[in-house]
Amino acid sequence: MRDESLVPDDGRGDQVPSLIGERTNGKSSSSHRADDEFDSVALVVGANVRRIRTRRGLSLERLAHLSGVSRAMLGQIETGKSVPTIKILWKVASALAMPFAALTAAQGPAPVVVMRRDDSKVLSSSEGRFTSRALFPFDAERRVEFYELRLAPRHVEHAEPHVAGTRENMVVVQGTVEVVSGREPPVVLTEGDAVLFEADVPHRYRNLGSTDAVIYLVMTYVEEFR
Repeated sequence: MRDESLVPDDGRGDQVPSLIGERTNGKSSSSHRADDEFDSVALVVGANVRRIRTRRGLSLERLAHLSGVSRAMLGQIETGKSVPTIKILWKVASALAMPFAALTAAQGPAPVVVMRRDDSKVLSSSEGRFTSRALFPFDAERRVEFYELRLAPRHVEHAEPHVAGTRENMVVVQGTVEVVSGREPPVVLTEGDAVLFEADVPHRYRNLGSTDAVIYLVMTYVEEFR
């Protein structure tokens, strides 16, 4: 059962948890921080989507057709009025043939970047049963992305195809996980096991254990996107 209060609708009745969760209305410092993060992510994502769309010569109507996301929702995203859900952002990224992180990139990286656990942005879906923490800054378009994934006990997470040529290299650091890529047979991984597979087809991760599973994921694209 989904908690539909967490996220905006994509204009087609499809609701999933958003990049940073719900905007809070409280007066605590954590609430203000959540609001600030919401605004920051919304503006960055909106500017990137608009820049890439116009550079490709696509109208909002055309992008809506290619992505399956309504024109109204795309308009809200581009104007910074809405932070897209993970599922919606994947749809837009795939339609634009861009990596996920390219739509959340801000400015160029510093020579040394420290990413504290307490300050990290955690992306979630399936009511928090699947989370993804970027182990790299969302600051530039790149060929490689590095994530920490967490799956709740017995949870199955389905992932849509990524940009053509995308590969995922995963290593399990906690628990037992089943991975299925496209029509390939399932692969079961235990702690310390790794797998490399094509991720431009539907794929899924299943936690076979009774405790949280933790995975480190390196996602590689065939070319650098500009």
